[in-house]
Amino acid sequence: MSSSNLRAIKPVLEHLIKSGSVKEAEGEFIVEAEMVGDSAKELNRLILSTLRRVEKKTRLRAEWTSENGTTQRFFDYVLKKTTRTNPSS
Repeated sequence: MSSSNLRAIKPVLEHLIKSGSVKEAEGEFIVEAEMVGDSAKELNRLILSTLRRVEKKTRLRAEWTSENGTTQRFFDYVLKKTTRTNPSS
């Protein structure tokens, strides 16, 4: 995730991420966390909407993986790709 004002969004992001890590790297944040919600789309929307209330020029590239092996990639609010890995038997 990137923003024109990383200092402003960092405390908000850290508040949203209860279990995980928020690391700053080359002008952006890299977040690894476990979150619970109805869907990846809703979690993605929650994070981006909350951060954009603080800084409108915040961009989010996110990859969400569910317990069933489905991975969804988003750019801002838009779902770009969905993949499913086959669990080993």
